[in-house]
Parts: sequence; structure tokens; C-alpha cells
Amino acid sequence: MEILRTENLSVQFGMIKPVDDVSVSIEEGKLTSIIGPNGAGKTSFFNLLTGLYAPTNGRVFFDGEDITDLPIHEKVLKGLTRTFQILNIFDPLTVEQNVRIAVQRRFGRQWKLFDRVDSNGEVEDAVSEVLERVRLKDKRGVVASDLSHGHRRHLEMGLSLATQPRVLLLDEPMSGLGMYESSVMSEFIGDLARELTVVLVEHHMPVVLSISDTILVLSRGRLIAQGAPADIQASEQVQEAYLGSRRFDIQAGETSHA
Repeated sequence: MEILRTENLSVQFGMIKPVDDVSVSIEEGKLTSIIGPNGAGKTSFFNLLTGLYAPTNGRVFFDGEDITDLPIHEKVLKGLTRTFQILNIFDPLTVEQNVRIAVQRRFGRQWKLFDRVDSNGEVEDAVSEVLERVRLKDKRGVVASDLSHGHRRHLEMGLSLATQPRVLLLDEPMSGLGMYESSVMSEFIGDLARELTVVLVEHHMPVVLSISDTILVLSRGRLIAQGAPADIQASEQVQEAYLGSRRFDIQAGETSHA
């Protein structure tokens, strides 16, 4: 069943067109990855979906509703949430405080000056649930700036999950992670994809090929291919536009040269 759709989506800045007439359909409950070389328009496409950019042309539909012109916060309330390439968390606050802010926004409670921030049991239960979900319960009292890069990535995803998204857009969540941290993140994203719809932008090709249900390929702002991982791996057009002479063994996660 379709949950997210774009029709002829484009954006233009002067002579530059980062996204050019892209029409895609995202299936609910699936993990869809978007790949392409640097400058292909992947992050710009996310920006259009979430409202950071206003499209020059085209529409965005969420669960059958046209949400193209809705402000960002209304799209979040409907269930469309994202993370960013650059970490977007509150460094001076603890892990728990970061998540509580996101949860409080979801509940929409107006706090009084002398209220204790932990006085609402419903909020506190939701905070604990998010911390458990992103595997940071034992880090709840740690200041965000003291976390490892991998844990900081998990925290950012926790802020997104606190909004209870139906569709979670992940923009290069493995950026800057080492081999072990990437493995942990890959497993975590796979777990998330069993609970909600995930749309992933990622350059880590062995991971993309191994965990995706569907892959969309962008090149110079245009959609050039879409299909199952095996089909994308075998596509000569994709190899030329993105992978060059490299080919990936989905099972082994190894690179070979043709």
C-alpha cells in the first residue's frame, strides 16, 4: 500500500535544478533507499518532501493527502519525520533531556514556570520508551556532547522517533561511523523498518543492497532507475552513473572490479 508519493517534483535555483521531474511511490512498511553520486539531488529531494524547500513544480502526497504546501511542523504531526547529514541535537543537554523536549512537543503540553519537567508520568513513560528503542537507556544522564559519534546518531534518531513518525527519512545515518558502529546502525535501521516505513539516503552500498526492499537511483536530479536490490546491482545504467566499474556482492558485502 502506498504511503508517500511525488508527482513531477522539481526545484530550481537559478540555472541549477537539483531535483528534476521526479515521480516516485513509496510503499508503506518497506525500507526504500535512495542512492546516487554526490550532487544527484538526494538531500534536496528530502528537503522537498519535508518542506525545507518549496517545489518549483510538482506535488507531494502523504497517505493520499496533498501535503505539498503544509509547513514543516504540520508534516511532522502527520507522521513525516527526518534526520540530517549534520547532527541536529542539543549538545549541552543530557540524552534524557533531548528526548524529553521532543516528546513534550508531541504531547503539546504547555509547561508552567514552577512545574517539574518530570512531573508528567505519560511524558516520562514515552521518554523511557524512546530511550529503550534507540538503545540509550543506560546513557540517559550523559550530556549529549560527551557521547560517541555513533551514540549521537542514535540520539538524533531518538528525537525523530519521539514524534511517532509513520515515515522516517534518514539522511546518511552512517556518515562518520566506523565499521563496528556502521554494523550496529545497519541492524538498528533494519529493526526500525519492521515497525515503520523507512526511506534511507546512504552511500554505504553493501548496507543499502543488503537491507533495502526497493532502491531508487537519482542522477543529476532525475530518477534513472528503481527496483529490487538485485535489479539495481545488475543495471548497466546504474553502474555507469553511480558505481562505475565497481560491483557489490549483496551477500558478502564485497567490492569487485569488472
